[in-house]
Amino acid sequence: MNLPTNALVAVVDGENLRLFRNTGTATDVQLKGIETPALEERVSGSAGRISSDANPDNDTQAEDGHAMSVAEALNGWALKNKFDKLVVIAAPKTMGELRKHWHKEVEGAIIGEITKTLTNASPEDIIKSIEAA
Repeated sequence: MNLPTNALVAVVDGENLRLFRNTGTATDVQLKGIETPALEERVSGSAGRISSDANPDNDTQAEDGHAMSVAEALNGWALKNKFDKLVVIAAPKTMGELRKHWHKEVEGAIIGEITKTLTNASPEDIIKSIEAA
């Protein structure tokens, strides 16, 4: 996948968010880390999930809440025109939760999704995953 200059890359899992901008070109991607927005702390994400024998602790709810907070932050950025193009790289479960909360402006800006856990990866490894997509 080609990544346009100034495109935003969000790398997310159930606990972390890392944001990057492409300061290079579409064919020579250079990712520069940028400050992440303050996220609203949520106890749970989408309605309908309740802890039970199949879900004995609140980890899943906390991860869903984090994904919902990330989606809300990116929705706000999109509405303020802080990015035109977005690539989302997220852990599989997190990606599913993010998709439930995207505003139509974010949906329109997404040029790629990579369902993979890369929050601890180096920018070089993230670039390799983008180029391979």
